[in-house]
Amino acid sequence: MRQRIITLLVAVTALAIPGFTAASVAQGTDSDHEREIRTLLDQRDREIKALLQNKETLTAEENERLKTMINSIIDFEAMARTALGAHWSDLTPDQRREFVDVFSEIVRAQSLSNLDVYRTTVAYDRIDVNGSSAQVATSVRYKDVPTRVEYTMSLRDGAWRVDDVAIDGVSSAEGYARSFQPVVKKRGFDSLMASLRKKRDQVAANS
Repeated sequence: MRQRIITLLVAVTALAIPGFTAASVAQGTDSDHEREIRTLLDQRDREIKALLQNKETLTAEENERLKTMINSIIDFEAMARTALGAHWSDLTPDQRREFVDVFSEIVRAQSLSNLDVYRTTVAYDRIDVNGSSAQVATSVRYKDVPTRVEYTMSLRDGAWRVDDVAIDGVSSAEGYARSFQPVVKKRGFDSLMASLRKKRDQVAANS
């Protein structure tokens, strides 16, 4: 169940904010931006549900479209830095690039593992904007289980990106850190990458 909720919060993440740019931040108040974010979230929610409709399965093209909707505004590099913590500074640029690439491929492949979660109704409880940062608090109910999902967002390169998602107060980035950092500490970065490459190949074969 928890894995399905994790998939769900990636889905809601995708509802975020292409088109909400630095220019709009400069032109309005925080309350204006909160209303704009809510409008964009609702619009994206409708687009995803329109794509899914009552379909049990999607075509390959529809899968790719949905995958892009879900993942395009996640800042995988920011999440990767949090996941590795102090170990990030020990990596070469090539190692960092591969880690982000493999990590994001795993998340993207897993994001279509359960289409039902994308049909779940999402209530937007609070959207707080403070300059180039935003906190979005939502509530979802999946199979009669109520869950609080919160997003930490930052404005980078003219677009809002999701840095982290918390489920009932538990950070997903910190969860990755608890999984990845002990492996790097005990067995080294190469061992972690070997495990992640294997996981990537597994989820890709099943997607």
